[in-house]
Amino acid sequence: MSIVATVSISGFFHQIVEEAIRTRGVTVTAGATTYVVGLLADFARPDGRAEETMDRPLAFLLDEALHTAAPAERFERLRTLGDGVLYASGFFGDHFEARGVEQSYLIGIGKTAYGTASSMLHRGPAATDTKKDAPPDIFGELSDKFATLVTIIGEVADDTIAKGAAGSKGLLKLYERWLKTGSGKLAQALSSQGLVPTRGPKGVLQ
Repeated sequence: MSIVATVSISGFFHQIVEEAIRTRGVTVTAGATTYVVGLLADFARPDGRAEETMDRPLAFLLDEALHTAAPAERFERLRTLGDGVLYASGFFGDHFEARGVEQSYLIGIGKTAYGTASSMLHRGPAATDTKKDAPPDIFGELSDKFATLVTIIGEVADDTIAKGAAGSKGLLKLYERWLKTGSGKLAQALSSQGLVPTRGPKGVLQ
């Protein structure tokens, strides 16, 4: 199955996100799962958010978001930053690694962005509601489980790359990601192309 052959991009991502969650044995609510699927579907249609996340210092983006005067705009900036960091960390973690940015730093930025967005939604009269009556805290969950969700999206990236590999460039991309992640899905995809993914003395595919 490929994204092109799938009637719904959201359906494609929903299937592999749920599979990754089951494989990992983690607990993610239906609301958070739906949000992540929607995020992946949105980023499948590039609109510049991923590029901004990778091109501008994240600390500056977070500071700008936190100090935005208008609450609605502040919330949107925090949500967008959380989305961008979550997606980019899962799909392009090697980009940050090459720049010397540790994953723990990325997770801290993402947790803060989503956590602050959550607190904005739960201030005022709604904060006095009982747990039973309070709306689901999806952004709070995204913050609390940020590291887990980065791993889930990383598996989605592996699955997407494995299913979309075609030609020499596709195989090279597949191999380069396998070298970084050691993903079993990528190893299987390489094997299906007649390549045995083992690292030699210099890390060369054998």
